[in-house]
Amino acid sequence: MTQPSITTQSKWDHKSTTFVSRLNPMQKTLVSAGIIIAIILLLSIVSVANWTQGVLFIIGLALGITLLYARFGFTSAFRRLVSVGNVQGLQAHMLMLAIASILFALILGSGISFTGITPAGYISPVGVSLLFGSFIFGIGMQLGNGCASGTLYQVGGGASSMLLTLPAFIAGSVLGAYHFTFWMEDTPSFQPFSLAESTGLGYSGALIVQLILFAIIYWITIQIAQRKNPPMMKPLATTTGWKKVIRGAWPLFTAAIVLAILNAFVLTVRGTPWGITSAFALWGGKILMAMGVDVASWRFFSGASGDALTQTVLADSTSVMNFGIILGAFISAAAQGTFKPKKIKPGIAAASIVGGLLMGYGSRLAFGCNIGAYFSGIASFSLHGWVWAIMALLGTYVALFIRPLFGLKNPKSTDTFC
Repeated sequence: MTQPSITTQSKWDHKSTTFVSRLNPMQKTLVSAGIIIAIILLLSIVSVANWTQGVLFIIGLALGITLLYARFGFTSAFRRLVSVGNVQGLQAHMLMLAIASILFALILGSGISFTGITPAGYISPVGVSLLFGSFIFGIGMQLGNGCASGTLYQVGGGASSMLLTLPAFIAGSVLGAYHFTFWMEDTPSFQPFSLAESTGLGYSGALIVQLILFAIIYWITIQIAQRKNPPMMKPLATTTGWKKVIRGAWPLFTAAIVLAILNAFVLTVRGTPWGITSAFALWGGKILMAMGVDVASWRFFSGASGDALTQTVLADSTSVMNFGIILGAFISAAAQGTFKPKKIKPGIAAASIVGGLLMGYGSRLAFGCNIGAYFSGIASFSLHGWVWAIMALLGTYVALFIRPLFGLKNPKSTDTFC
C-alpha cells in the first residue's frame, strides 16, 4: 500500500491516521465469497439457535469491519506508548471507553434490554490471578503481534502469522481453564469491586468519576506527546467521499466511537458486554472432549460453560460473534484489495506461538482479554478492568526486551512512522 511522501503531504494531516491515495483494486471474487459464506452462516445460526444469535453474528460482522478498516489496535497502541511515547492509540482508547461508559451507565442503570435479559456488566475480583494473567497477556500480545480482537480480525485480514497465534491462543485458554481451580481457590484475591455499586455512587456518580479519569489520562497523553515529539502512526491509505466506507480506511477516532456503540448493542442484546476468549476455551474444550478427556469436570466448565460443551458452537454467543469478526474483516480486506497472505518467517512463527499461549493462559486467569477485561471491564465500572490495563502495560514494557530475541522490531524515536 502506498505510503505518504512529500508529494502527498498536502493530503495528509500529521494528526490524522488516514491519507488520500490510490487504492489497490477490489478483490471482487473474495468479497462475493465472503458475503455468501456470511449469509449461509447467518441462516445456519438462526436455524439451529435463534434470531438473537443471528443479530449477535451481524454485530460481530460489524465489529470485524470496524477493526479492519481502522486497523484498530490495542497491542500496537500499548507498544507505541511504551516504546516511543506515541499516544494516538491510547487517546482513541480513552474516547472509546468514555462513550462506552456513558452508554453502559444508561443501560445498566435503567435495565435497557432488547431481549428481556437483565443487562449485567463484567465485574471480576482483583487478585493474584488477575495480576499475573494480565501481565503475561501483555507480554503475549506483543510477541504475537495481536491481542484477542487483533488476532481475529488479522486472521480474517490475511495475516499468515495469526494462523499460528490463534491455535496457540486456544491451547493456552484450555490450559488456563484446566488450572482455573488452583488460581481461584489457592491464590488470594479481593471481592469484585464496582465503582457504581460497591461505593454507593450509583451509575451516575461512577460515570462522572470515570469521565474525569479519562480526561486526566487524555491530558497526560498530550503532555507526553509534547515532551517526546514521537513519530506518528503510519497512516492508512483511503479515498474520498462515501467510497471510503467500503474501500478506504477509517480514522481511528471514528472506529473508537463505532466500537463503543457496538459494545453497547451487545450488552442490550445478550445481557452481557462484548467478550472473545471464553469461546477459545470452549473450542479447545470441545476438541479435548471429542478425544475422550473429561473436561466437563473442570471448574471452569461448570454451569453455563459446561452446557455449552454439549451444544453446537452456533448456540454460543461469543463464538458466533468471533466468527462474525473474522468474516467481517475478510470481506473488508478483500474490498480494500489487501487480502494477501505472506510467508511466515521462523522467528515470527515462534513468537506467534509463544504469544498465543501466553495470551490464552493469561486471559483465563485475568477474567478476559483486552476486550472482556479491559474494554468491557472498564465500561462496566469494574476495578479489575483498570488493574488489567496497568499490568498489561507493564507486560508490554517487559516484552520490548523479549521481542528482539525473535527478530521482532520495536518502534524507535528516530523512525518517521511507528
